[in-house]
Amino acid sequence: MDHFTFGPQVCGALTPDAGAGREWLVTDGLGGHAAGTVSGLRTRRQHALLTVAADGTPHVALASLDLTVTLPSGAKVALHTHEWASGAVEPGGHRYLETFTLDRGLPRWRWRIGDVVIERELALRHGHPSLAVVHRVVSAPAPVGLAVAAMCTWRAADATRHAGGEPPSTEPVADGVVLAGAYRLAGPGWQPAGLWHLGVRTRADDTVEDLWLAGAFFQQAGAGESMEISAWAGTLGERPPPASAVIAAERERAHRLVTAAKAEGYGETLAIAADRFVVRTPAGPEVIAGYPWGGGAPGEAMTAYEGLFLDTGRADEGRELLIERTRAAVSVDAPRSGPDAVDFPLWLVHAVDRHVTRTGDSDLAAELAAPLGRLLRQRLNGTGPLAVDPADGLLRLTADPAGAARIGKPVEINALWVNALAAMGDLLTEGGYDDGEPRSRHARARTSFLAAFPAPEGWLYDVVEGPASTYPLGAGTHHDDPSLRPNQLLAWSLPHGPMRGQESAAIRTIGETLLTPLGLRTLAESEYGYQGRQAGGRDGTVWPWLIGPWADACAATGRPAEGLLTGLEAHLTEWGVGSVSESAEGEAPHRATGRPFAARSVAEVLRVRRGLCA
Repeated sequence: MDHFTFGPQVCGALTPDAGAGREWLVTDGLGGHAAGTVSGLRTRRQHALLTVAADGTPHVALASLDLTVTLPSGAKVALHTHEWASGAVEPGGHRYLETFTLDRGLPRWRWRIGDVVIERELALRHGHPSLAVVHRVVSAPAPVGLAVAAMCTWRAADATRHAGGEPPSTEPVADGVVLAGAYRLAGPGWQPAGLWHLGVRTRADDTVEDLWLAGAFFQQAGAGESMEISAWAGTLGERPPPASAVIAAERERAHRLVTAAKAEGYGETLAIAADRFVVRTPAGPEVIAGYPWGGGAPGEAMTAYEGLFLDTGRADEGRELLIERTRAAVSVDAPRSGPDAVDFPLWLVHAVDRHVTRTGDSDLAAELAAPLGRLLRQRLNGTGPLAVDPADGLLRLTADPAGAARIGKPVEINALWVNALAAMGDLLTEGGYDDGEPRSRHARARTSFLAAFPAPEGWLYDVVEGPASTYPLGAGTHHDDPSLRPNQLLAWSLPHGPMRGQESAAIRTIGETLLTPLGLRTLAESEYGYQGRQAGGRDGTVWPWLIGPWADACAATGRPAEGLLTGLEAHLTEWGVGSVSESAEGEAPHRATGRPFAARSVAEVLRVRRGLCA
């Protein structure tokens, strides 16, 4: 399955459950992207046809191309849609949408006005900040007029721009214009304009901005004819290939991605979705955590590593990323604080271990084993948020950069720690080094884990030796938190997890209380503080990426996993079309929240699917 099609009942309804609540995304492989909704309505500040990664910061350039058709009768029909600060939706071009199709990752709209049918298809040219748009007259009794207005801006993707300031500068060039000195538009019949459109609202973030009508392209076209428009940044004097050639090349590239991943069924969709998060920077490959607001979160990138690289046939790129990440992490300038200071080094060791295990790359083990050892010593020496407790060899979180109440010894951090020590032993052995120290530390930490974390309730404590003031009940200097959460799954799911080989009723209880069609809740419904309708946090939100640890824990304990991904497969059509969302509400119907396109979610669903199909 490499395409999805929606009909007029979805496309023509501007509700969260229909066209305005389903989003599409294409990327340029450099950190830039194009994104919007099935209905064509911009609902976020980040929705635009050309967003450029300028100096490391995504900048919105071309907000929209507003299409108006002049019929053979002379009537003009606007096929675009905007919402205004007043709440009015005008014009209502979505009402003419017959279908929206995501075909091999590329969006295509088809409008029908009686016996006139118009299609629009677009793509970004991979490796270039360049947009290609093709309008086709599929059928018409006589030639029609196509007018495409360029609604422009130049601003940071998470900002807004208003008419009170200067409009984007314009420089006329052949068949188009250069705006803000940053990007260029080109196409047939260009006619400059220069007018602010005031009060354009994006409902998802309840933001109002003004857009600059730079001008419009015009062309007469009959059935079977097309109109092509290009927009690009970078080297503005260097024209990209024709828009139709770019679209054809991107279709072929999608085919190569699927072939490299050896994907079938909806695995094809996941392979294309995974590609959206891998970008090329001057320093090498990078991982975008999600869209429409991205960022390269190192911890999330390493959690997603196996699915994004090893399950898509991109081991060489992944190897490059691991080397660069390790080098950067041990440098004197590497940050020692922030959320990634907690678990990033442990996930990095895991990612390197999985790469070496799955590829047999002994050279990588030899190259990275020593630097990874230095990294763990640097990060766990007590000067950062994590430190080794000399009493039992487990990790204590002394300060929580994420602001959550996890002070003490969190279960997932210590599961990662036990896993990392065993992985370091394997990497040192593979690289030809002495593995004595991590082996002995692993044995001690695992023994301490098995003694400290099992709770009387039958599952694992979420945190042990935490301050009593953190919890609603309890007194004394320290407190063990028995809240039923999925963090403990890592103790079974990681390849060297401390509970591997240990039978426990905990897995059954987790499945009965936390598992949903879209992933696992972060807290059981029966627990204090559960809020199933709240987005984000640890209080009941569903995280799709946790389906990976759950599947691994099931495999480790002999539990069946048939049908595990059925809900997530269906979810590919529900919000970020062709992708998997970052999170969802804990209560049915589990409305998606967070980022519609999330790297960890896609990577873990892809990895689990491959394991189930193996």
